[in-house]
Amino acid sequence: QVHLVESGGGSVESGGSLRLSCAAYGYRISNSRVAWFRQAPGKEREGLASINLFGGTIYADSVKGRFTISRDNTKNTLSLQMNSLKSEDTAMYYCAASKWSTAYSLRASDYDYWGQGTQVTVSS
Repeated sequence: QVHLVESGGGSVESGGSLRLSCAAYGYRISNSRVAWFRQAPGKEREGLASINLFGGTIYADSVKGRFTISRDNTKNTLSLQMNSLKSEDTAMYYCAASKWSTAYSLRASDYDYWGQGTQVTVSS
């Protein structure tokens, strides 16, 4: 059974940084694509960043240049470094993983496994 567990969320002032982590159980982070999403109240889930099987990455325009996705194959964890945070980054953040794929994707429908989420609140 696959479990994804996020951590690292919290409250931060505008301009600050946070680092989110996602620990995977029953799943190898290195074997397929993984990604970070977020969802704010009343809004659709938004794909932020994805890593493919070969280590290639893609970012949403809203976070490009501020967020960095990475994975540690030894620790089997996925991370999201978030810098220059803005109030509009306030949301619940989720990690997601596919059963198997070589391509990265920012579409929620392309992912099979989801974590429970970690809250990020940015105050202006």
